[in-house]
Amino acid sequence: MTHAALTAAGLDPATLSDLLRLAGSPGFDRLTDQIRRTGGCTAPIRLTGGTKTLDPATRTVLHTYNTDAEPGGVLRVACGNRRASRCPSCAWTYAGDTYHLIRAGLTGAPDKGTPETLRDHPRVFATLTAPSFGPVHNRPDDRPCRCGTRHAEDAPELGTPLDPSAYDYAGAVLWNNHASELWRYFTIYLRREIAARAGLTQKAAREQSRVSFGKVAEYQKRGAVHFHAVIRFDGPDGPHTPPPTWATLDLLTDAIHAAATRVRVVVPANEEYGFVDDWVLKWGTQLDIQPIGAFGHGEELTEQAVAAYVAKYATKAAETTGTVDRPVGNKEALILLDVPDHPRRLIEACMDLDAAYPDRRLRAWAHMLGFRGHFSTKSRAYSTTLGALRQVRADYRAAQQRTALGLPDPDDHPESTLLVVAHWAYAGHGHTPGESWLAANIAGDIRTNRETAREALRDLPDYDDMGD
Repeated sequence: MTHAALTAAGLDPATLSDLLRLAGSPGFDRLTDQIRRTGGCTAPIRLTGGTKTLDPATRTVLHTYNTDAEPGGVLRVACGNRRASRCPSCAWTYAGDTYHLIRAGLTGAPDKGTPETLRDHPRVFATLTAPSFGPVHNRPDDRPCRCGTRHAEDAPELGTPLDPSAYDYAGAVLWNNHASELWRYFTIYLRREIAARAGLTQKAAREQSRVSFGKVAEYQKRGAVHFHAVIRFDGPDGPHTPPPTWATLDLLTDAIHAAATRVRVVVPANEEYGFVDDWVLKWGTQLDIQPIGAFGHGEELTEQAVAAYVAKYATKAAETTGTVDRPVGNKEALILLDVPDHPRRLIEACMDLDAAYPDRRLRAWAHMLGFRGHFSTKSRAYSTTLGALRQVRADYRAAQQRTALGLPDPDDHPESTLLVVAHWAYAGHGHTPGESWLAANIAGDIRTNRETAREALRDLPDYDDMGD
């Protein structure tokens, strides 16, 4: 692209100047390669250092690498941030990993540690929500809202209180803050309810069955967290063993309803700060439980649909409600950041409650509207782990590198041992203005190629059996 074309593209002078500097540098091709290897990461980590590959038996140095020869003297690696608002490229990778993790616990994936026979295990897709903290603008079955208006699907007032002065902002952020505890108590009560319905002691129920789950958190428009969870019955040794005959879909559904109803978390009053009543936190009445059918059998809620839905929300956080995706220092900053009224009031409630409940760290998590839990979690036996999926990717790239360097593959030569000595130091993160422009364009090219490949797959007769 010529200087005139870059100017016509609307680049600001600083970006244009830096881009021209990069384009004229001797390491431009290698810089582009580094950025492409990160997937067009928005804010890559910069490392200095190197590695040395040795053969301990012969004390021979087989390969050395040092960042001194790299553009800028650094190696750029992907930031790995799961938030799409921070880094769309890394968030896409995280969403893909979450998809495969959830799907492996639904369809089975022998290469990921789950047998295909688990498709016959009873499993449901459950959504547990927060209670009401006051009436909000909504679209009840496309009927007019309580305010008398028939809101459009993208109306900005959806989820905001009809009367902000009467909305329980303190209760809302305390509920978010304790949502993980509510989930923990739910899993405890669920196992108790299962045992009671099976007519067994809790010990006997554990010896005969296991409950596995994978869940993700999502923010509703009103700023309250709710959880989507795949909950599955297994045998005593997890997915590799069939559940007992009494472990039916109906029993699981009834137990989930009963367990959710029982959960209570009490936040004690603090009269010193003006909070004279206890808060009794519980799940909302909108509990949705749907059985998951095997993909391709005509069921409305399929394995692939569930995995895709969970993965979709794994990269989103409170910023979907209008708040910001990083900590906020004080209330004045909310005005500068132009945070809308409703999320601003929720953040301010976190700050007001912080002194009364310092162990809850509400100020530190104010930008998350009080929520401080993990966005995606799973039980140990549900399926593979995100770490294992990342390791597979790392092993694949390491094998590519060994092939390119002509180094032996340890799997082909088990008698040979390679020793890799590495020394790395953090040298910062992010791009220069010109690098940011390059990264954005490379990321765009990757997305285009990905969509093209996906459309080509859809033209195949058996695409629906392949996953998306």
